[in-house]
Amino acid sequence: MDRLGRAVLQSTNFLKLQNKNLRQPVRYLNLLECDSKSLLKKYGVCVQDFRIVEKPEDLAGIKREFKVNEYVVKAQILAGGRGLGVFDNKFKGGVHLTKKPEKLDDMVHNMLLHRLITKQTPKNGILVKKLMIAESVDIKRETYFCLLLDRQHNGPVIIASPAGGTDIEDVAKKTPELIKTFPIDIMEGLTDKTADQVATFLGFKGDFHSKAVAELKYLWDFFLKVDATQLEINPLVETEANTVVSVDAKIQFDDNAAFRQKDIFQLHETGEMDPRENEAQKHNLNYVGLDGNIGCLVNGAGLAMATMDIIKLHGGEPANFLDVGGGVTEDQVLHAFTILTSDSNVKSILVNVFGGIVNCAIIAQGIINASKTIKLKVPLTVRLEGTNVSEGRRLLEQSGLPIKFAPDLEEAAKSAVSSLSRT
Repeated sequence: MDRLGRAVLQSTNFLKLQNKNLRQPVRYLNLLECDSKSLLKKYGVCVQDFRIVEKPEDLAGIKREFKVNEYVVKAQILAGGRGLGVFDNKFKGGVHLTKKPEKLDDMVHNMLLHRLITKQTPKNGILVKKLMIAESVDIKRETYFCLLLDRQHNGPVIIASPAGGTDIEDVAKKTPELIKTFPIDIMEGLTDKTADQVATFLGFKGDFHSKAVAELKYLWDFFLKVDATQLEINPLVETEANTVVSVDAKIQFDDNAAFRQKDIFQLHETGEMDPRENEAQKHNLNYVGLDGNIGCLVNGAGLAMATMDIIKLHGGEPANFLDVGGGVTEDQVLHAFTILTSDSNVKSILVNVFGGIVNCAIIAQGIINASKTIKLKVPLTVRLEGTNVSEGRRLLEQSGLPIKFAPDLEEAAKSAVSSLSRT
């Protein structure tokens, strides 16, 4: 997906948050905490030692071989607020501490393969398929560190704060002097001088300072080698054991680099995704489910947003954001229709295509094939303009399908909305 498309999807996901009945937004590449930590460790970053439990019988070996002073047991789901969550069996908390290995059995029994409900999950929670049992970190002091690509600086920057472990937005609002940005010359990379300045601003002193500088260099190396667009460590801590540890990480990757980072993208966690969004990704379609009843198939992120807006303007509710892109094939159109009609709320479909890169004839043939294959039963409104539009219209007119043609976007929206009264 191009950057505009990604931005529009993010905007759409933000709009979804405005309605508590809408589904949780989905990131393009979702990694569990344990997978993020494994990647960081692979590139030399200091993280907690940990083990993974996927079935109860895994625990015996962990208790026998993994000896630490204190254990932290964390449910592995893609949602915040785990510590304050409640499981479907009434067991409280998705994060637990214990110094006694024998207590791990009860924790695993009550957490693994149970649904954890937090403020960020659906009402029925998310099934916990993995637990991370890690060595607890005895934190002495917390800081905030973030590497990201920034348009304003035309390259990577470090955003740092000695006030870590809290919501960085609150820090920015209440104590902006505790946040500093360090631009990085992409040709020079993170130099010793800059790393020293960042470590000093973060408040690392003495032996901690040299260790922090080393960790910052490892984090920069990781950022480059995995094609990350953002790497947020919150908190980056000093421990009572005199180490500097990355305790929690949020990582965003450049999806255009998926061909270089196949091992990482294979870690993509899809179990919590809307199945339709997961299916769309498999076929390179950009889809976000909404809660309306008019299914939309559009080419171009901006046009898709405009289509959704004009549907609402005329009293309708879009059921989705679906951008098929400029390189769409007939097969992709078929999959797009299959995804649209898999939503039982969809009572009408609006196809709005302005052919620039995309060929209207390809869209038309895809519509015909899809309608016949899935035996389309809901009203279909089509608006086609642009490249090879005459051939596209000819194919649709001769198909014998009950299609309502619209001369422009406004008439298309009116037609789609009015068709609901006939279903």
